Amino acid sequence: MGTKTISLDEEAYELLSGRKQEGESFSDVVKRLSGERSWKEVAGIWASDTTDLAAAIEEGRERSRRRRDRIDERLDRE
Repeated sequence: MGTKTISLDEEAYELLSGRKQEGESFSDVVKRLSGERSWKEVAGIWASDTTDLAAAIEEGRERSRRRRDRIDERLDRE
């Protein structure tokens, strides 16, 4: 997989850096915060029962709802 270089202002960098968990790369953080699951998180999900899958889907939907609400809030303030 290729890479891209992006620029962040100091505030954005600090916010992103503050969300990093131990052992995570910045790419991992961006993917996690944007609602995508890493391959590490979904590896073997089909091998488990469908309860885990249903819970994972609902968790993703809830993250999307919260993200949408945050965006709506920001847009309302502008």
